[in-house]
Amino acid sequence: MTAAPLIDPFARAITYLRVSVTDRCDFRCVYCMSENMTFLPKKELLTLEELDRMCTTFIGLGVKKLRITGGEPLVRRDIMTFFQRMSRHLDSGALQELTLTTNGSQLARFADDLFAAGVRRVNISLDTLDDAKFAEITRWGRLKQVLEGIDAAQAAGLQVKINAVALKGFNEDELFTLQDWCASRDMGLTFIEVMPMGDLGNENRLTQYWSLKDLRARLAERFTLVDLSERTGGPARYVQLAETGQKIGFITPLTHNFCESCNRVRLTCTGELYMCLGQEDMADLRAPLRASGDDAQLAQAIRAAIARKPKGHDFDYSRATVDGQMTRHMSHTGG
Repeated sequence: MTAAPLIDPFARAITYLRVSVTDRCDFRCVYCMSENMTFLPKKELLTLEELDRMCTTFIGLGVKKLRITGGEPLVRRDIMTFFQRMSRHLDSGALQELTLTTNGSQLARFADDLFAAGVRRVNISLDTLDDAKFAEITRWGRLKQVLEGIDAAQAAGLQVKINAVALKGFNEDELFTLQDWCASRDMGLTFIEVMPMGDLGNENRLTQYWSLKDLRARLAERFTLVDLSERTGGPARYVQLAETGQKIGFITPLTHNFCESCNRVRLTCTGELYMCLGQEDMADLRAPLRASGDDAQLAQAIRAAIARKPKGHDFDYSRATVDGQMTRHMSHTGG
């Protein structure tokens, strides 16, 4: 007997779960977290066994795509045991895809193990190919380590997509450098608008914001852009550069609200379920998980949470202040 699927109040089937396995990271990217972060005590985090139970329950309710995020997910101790456990759902056919978003710093160590666990695609966050600028934006990061991770991922057989946050005055001059570099390595490329999350303050967010409408117009000065209907389960819209065949993605929470087709929810490393990245409402799933070894109570709590999923977020940069700003850091919810 198959469980009824998760359907939200706006008739959207929830088939995509993004799971943060840790709030910790070995970088301190300026749009994601403070330089001197206070991380959660380990006792507050879901154990790897609890993460398994949580994800398995979601899969039983119709989730087909699982994306593992952080923080930096690969800095969590013994995280590969979790990936190995999740591979059973790929083998059974219950789960269609197990993917990962990472900063790339640990891929040289784990790329082969990830492939062996059934991961076939990874998204790597990389905003610049300039050493000095990379050190500036990540505060702690080393570009060479990430590039070595990308080499390892491709050598292991993983398909790589680069996610670049569009930052005004920072990587505007690298638009075509990033585009050409990804094309030369047969990697996908998606640009993301910076979102009003964290404690940097409205003025800084407004200064950072580079509209992807403007970025797209810059691309169109050099290439013919052909809109594609293709979707990969996430919020990106894609175009193809007619002259080269390269596909470029755009994630535009500000200039083009993508909420109408939202099929995803986000689980934090402490068991909080956020039904929308841009809203503060969340459901505590850790309590029902720990209340009983029977997953029926957890499944009931998941359904109740999905019944509260809002129509969309309220991000807005159109005025002199940032509306819909979230006080929590991006690393809290997961990328």
